[in-house]
Amino acid sequence: MAKTKLYIIRHGKTMFNTIGRAQGWSDTPLTAEGERGIHELGIGLRESGLTFTRAFSSDSGRTIQTMGIVLEELGLTGKIPYTFDKRIREWCFGSFDGAYGGDLFHGVIPRVLDVEDYKKLTLQELADGLVEVDTAGWAEPWEKLSGRILDGFTAIAQEVEAAGGGNALVVSHSMTIGAFTCLIDPSIILNPGVQNGSVTVVEYENGKFTIQALGDMSYRQVGAKILEGQK
Repeated sequence: MAKTKLYIIRHGKTMFNTIGRAQGWSDTPLTAEGERGIHELGIGLRESGLTFTRAFSSDSGRTIQTMGIVLEELGLTGKIPYTFDKRIREWCFGSFDGAYGGDLFHGVIPRVLDVEDYKKLTLQELADGLVEVDTAGWAEPWEKLSGRILDGFTAIAQEVEAAGGGNALVVSHSMTIGAFTCLIDPSIILNPGVQNGSVTVVEYENGKFTIQALGDMSYRQVGAKILEGQK
């Protein structure tokens, strides 16, 4: 059986990413810049010679759009099983979904939690703080949030393993990927802030995950050079 590895991609840059809105469970499409970035990624993955046996993404439009481009560049559209899993959605920002991130992360959160910089909050503190400021009651406390994220990625890894292992493509979201890496490695307590189109590689063996790469941008860089050379 081949080793089971998840190549976890953060979706391409979206309209809300560009104008600084907290996206969460709300959704906007990739911009032209965002699409180009994912074409770079797909080309870089193709050039690496890696093979992929399965594909998974959250059920958000931006991850589905991202996966479509990656599969196209790899020549895998319709050729490997592709599944949506809502458990690997982004965090829900509740009543702040779609609001300007500056208002939430530089205004409300620091004021309510009495901190100067939200980036110094642990992921658990941030998640529970979001619950405190969410007037809609939709934000998930850390226990629930971390549970659904771990359940989602574990189910994906187990499905790949049961099918004989190998490499799987997974498209998810920045804070979800951050939370997952935090659950694997307790030394990661702050959000690592992976970039759009980055790749986090996680191996699954004997029921345990290990992080092999976090927020790797090298595949995009390879693809960018190739696209630039085609001009």
